[in-house]
Amino acid sequence: MGREWNDSQPIYRQIRDRVAGMVMDEVLKEGDQLPSVRNVATEYRVNPLTVLKGYQQLVDEGVLEARRGLGMFVNPGARALLLQSERRRFLGEEWPRIYETIQRLGLTAEELLDAAPGVPASDSPKPESTAPHSPEEER
Repeated sequence: MGREWNDSQPIYRQIRDRVAGMVMDEVLKEGDQLPSVRNVATEYRVNPLTVLKGYQQLVDEGVLEARRGLGMFVNPGARALLLQSERRRFLGEEWPRIYETIQRLGLTAEELLDAAPGVPASDSPKPESTAPHSPEEER
């Protein structure tokens, strides 16, 4: 988990989102134990109740399981559950705003793919200029 907090969202929600991201990225796998509330609170200098609230949201969502006296563990099927809910949230909340911006800017699918990080530039040929070429340019 990163140590920086964003002021636009409560810290407990950021903790929830970071743990959820770790489960989706398979940093935390099914059956893995999470760091204790006390350890996370100490390491990130936040109130233990803040960490507990973030963890509890994931318990309520069925992603984590609290085992009395043992700690928090990632439930079986947690990754699939999170991917499903995060996809639904993205398509319902974020995508409409992104799509509106794409439309407003008149971006094409090719421009978006060319600008995507980690995606090779498209293989489609670029339109050639009508300006005359010098012999050096053709070499």
